Amino acid sequence: MAEHTFLLPTLFGLEGVAAQECRRLGLQEVRGEDGRVLCRGSLTDLARLNLNLRTAERVVLLLDRFPAANFEELFDGVAALPWEDYLPRDGAFPVRCQCLDSALHAAVTCGNVIKKAIATRLGRRYGLSTLPETGAQYAVRCLIFKDTVTIGLDASGPSLHKRGYRARNAGAPLRETLAAALVLLSRYRGKGPLIDPFCGSGTIPIEAALIAKNRAPGLNRSFAAQKWAFVPPAAWLDATQEALDGEYHGAYDILGSDIDPAAVDLARENARLAEVEDVVRLAVADARDFSPAAPAGRVVTNPPYGQRLLEQREAEALYRAFGKAFARLGPGWELYLLSSHTEFERAFGRPASKKRKLYNGPLLCQLYQYR
Repeated sequence: MAEHTFLLPTLFGLEGVAAQECRRLGLQEVRGEDGRVLCRGSLTDLARLNLNLRTAERVVLLLDRFPAANFEELFDGVAALPWEDYLPRDGAFPVRCQCLDSALHAAVTCGNVIKKAIATRLGRRYGLSTLPETGAQYAVRCLIFKDTVTIGLDASGPSLHKRGYRARNAGAPLRETLAAALVLLSRYRGKGPLIDPFCGSGTIPIEAALIAKNRAPGLNRSFAAQKWAFVPPAAWLDATQEALDGEYHGAYDILGSDIDPAAVDLARENARLAEVEDVVRLAVADARDFSPAAPAGRVVTNPPYGQRLLEQREAEALYRAFGKAFARLGPGWELYLLSSHTEFERAFGRPASKKRKLYNGPLLCQLYQYR
């Protein structure tokens, strides 16, 4: 079976977590770069990556990397690729391009050049002056970074963080890929209690439940490459069956709580849509009164940050109260808390055992770890 290279964009700081996921899935030549992971595998692996990855944003089938410092080099490099091996005569191929630190810096113009180069080659191969683009979508993604073009086909469609279980949008929700990364970084695999006392719409407890059950996060959604003619349907059938066969069915102690009853109601609906309502317990509770009965466990959470001055003061007061509550717990408890607040440790009452820089979208955060 032919081998392909896959490019997996990630949030900054999650490259190592996503790379470890790829290794667990048996992908070859796994390596992390800034904001992405590359690996090698088959077309069945393309399906497996889409279904199973928890911390990558999408799967891109990498076609080539080549230098280009002007439009002519860009056009020639794109036109040299065997697009007819991938795109049928009616395939739609929207182009999305980013330019960073390169002589070519106009992303829209570069996208138009790429589109024209692909259309020129396909038009000659199929004997068409105008391509209909009425069929399945083969979205082209291109990054031009330091005069090097990286180009491929987006196999995912909507980003992989869109698992399909969010009943509706909540205010400033934590992205599912980042929530899963927090759980994985806490080393939780289903043993012992895991609690999120600021659960909001329930993303962290739900992702923890999916991890505990070893349930593939992409089982309840579709992917762009399912309509690609060159990817055999058996690849998706085999990957889906493998994922179902790998699920665990045990008893888990996962709790999410929030002071807002409406948020807890939303979390319950999200858990139902994610098919983990039998695993996750959700309750209305004030984190300032946090006092779990178990002698040991993990707290994985993402409390309010406070972006404006008044909100920052309110957040600091909340951190202070939660810090006092956590200090009363036994030594068997660990805390993994994500915050962008630069004075978190001072407000919490003690320095973290370890910190890890992560990004919540464009927002620089720290994962404060207390063991």
